[in-house]
Amino acid sequence: MASMVSTSCPQFSGLRRSCPKLETQSFSQHINSHIRLFSSRKPCRSVVAMSSSNKFFVGGNWKCNGTKESITKLVSDLNNAKLEADVDVVVSPPFVYIDQVKNSLTERIEISGQNSWVGKGGAFTGEISVEQLKDIGCKWVILGHSERRHVIGEDDQFIGKKAAYALSEGLGVIACIGEQLQEREAGNTFDVCFQQLKAFSDAVPGWDNVVIAYEPVWAIGTGKVATPQQAQEVHAAVRDWLKNNVSAEVASKTRIIYGGSVNGGNCAELAKQEDIDGFLVGGASLKGPEFATIVNSVTSKKVAA
Repeated sequence: MASMVSTSCPQFSGLRRSCPKLETQSFSQHINSHIRLFSSRKPCRSVVAMSSSNKFFVGGNWKCNGTKESITKLVSDLNNAKLEADVDVVVSPPFVYIDQVKNSLTERIEISGQNSWVGKGGAFTGEISVEQLKDIGCKWVILGHSERRHVIGEDDQFIGKKAAYALSEGLGVIACIGEQLQEREAGNTFDVCFQQLKAFSDAVPGWDNVVIAYEPVWAIGTGKVATPQQAQEVHAAVRDWLKNNVSAEVASKTRIIYGGSVNGGNCAELAKQEDIDGFLVGGASLKGPEFATIVNSVTSKKVAA
């Protein structure tokens, strides 16, 4: 059953109110006319926080890191780790090491690609197709990561189309959203996240195999991390957006995980937040014991519940 967040607003900068279902206005026009900055001096309407009972999900994004030797060690550490049973665990090696990992990693942990092409493979130099990921044993793919958006230059609509194709071919999608520092400082956190969500929503055939990863760009690889309260506030707003713009069922069932300098020291407090359903982990996923600690932070979720 949904519970309500306190109506006195926390002092979070860069956040805006969630909006009702979009009608004929453009997305940005609707947002700008219906949302206000949080203020510590004025009360504001509550954001619905759905008391999530979803299965915990922890992904490890290895990015462009590793060698055959270091990955052999990492896989050995993961194979020897004791992981809580009620967590979906996924790792995403660099493409060239997927086969090595698949052939040596415990079946307890599933494999994800870090990217996939927007359609069927062919004459697309440097790309990898959904069909190839499936052929090599991947169950998931990460799409919309900030490094693909802001370094490679992929836009919202292109990412949405990639997600739609992956889902249509039976691959699960870890759909990344998140604001840059200047967007947060300008008070546009919700605007940006909702716009990115809308691009996914407009394109995907359904949400059954989608995990949303909220990753504030200013916290990725910087050592900075959103406070548990900041992360929860955005997660609750994302779930509220899904409720208003997709359906209450999708809002309740879709897992929303947090990414951005998650580590063994901060994961437990983050996991206690009711709308945080797990993590997408970067640098700490390259250390087997620490990644296991993050996976096992689900126990903090159970205590908080």
